[in-house]
Amino acid sequence: MIQGLEWAGRLGYAARGVVYLGLGAIVLLAAVDMTPRARGAKAMLAAWAAWPPGLVIVALVSLGLLGFAVWRGLQAGLDADRQGVSPKAIAVRVGQAVSGLIYGGLGLCGLELLDAFEDVGEADEEQAAHGAAAAILNWPYGETLLLLAGLTLVGVGIGNVIQGLMQDFSKRLSCDARLCRVVAPLARIGYGARGLATLPAGVFLIKAGLEARSADVHSWGGALQALERQPLGSWVLGLIALGLAAFGLFGLVEAAFRRIRPAQALA
Repeated sequence: MIQGLEWAGRLGYAARGVVYLGLGAIVLLAAVDMTPRARGAKAMLAAWAAWPPGLVIVALVSLGLLGFAVWRGLQAGLDADRQGVSPKAIAVRVGQAVSGLIYGGLGLCGLELLDAFEDVGEADEEQAAHGAAAAILNWPYGETLLLLAGLTLVGVGIGNVIQGLMQDFSKRLSCDARLCRVVAPLARIGYGARGLATLPAGVFLIKAGLEARSADVHSWGGALQALERQPLGSWVLGLIALGLAAFGLFGLVEAAFRRIRPAQALA
């Protein structure tokens, strides 16, 4: 069982890496106008599922993401990384729990796309984002909820940037000092890019909450596309795309060298 949990975690880091490599490629193609727009992870999985060989990739990535969600659960609930119970450690573990829920949901979404009856092209990210925002605005205090969601996303984005600047990523890895020096910059660039990629969606949510307009909400990919329309936006989008790809490459490094010790959590 212990070995199975370790391999689930490693497959999960690899799956996350593949997802971000794919996102980086799509965003880069959007930045150079080789594809109509940037897309998020669900739309990317749907595009893969529409391609017959891609079904195998979707299946493996989805299972990996579910394994990653299990590992995140051990990190958050049973403190597999021995973070402790300091305020900083609790914040990290809460973030790991949220991460597990997000990647677990993405994994389930990918498995649904394997259903022969699923119309993988039916969902438009922007329409889904507008519909969800409109539904929330109809709730009591809906504007406040959208505002809080936007502030949370902005906080997550800023937190990722700070993490990229300040964290010693080599401590996570069981590799020699030379290799750690080579791969740690991938993590710094990747976390920074992931944070910057999150900020636009959060800003649009805040605007929607302040103005009570669901049309102001954009999906993750739609928010990046709106960023591209700003001065020098294509260059900024291209740099973010390269950073997302760097995060994906670091995920593959983590799959091989990350210290994963489920036995500590289950002891």
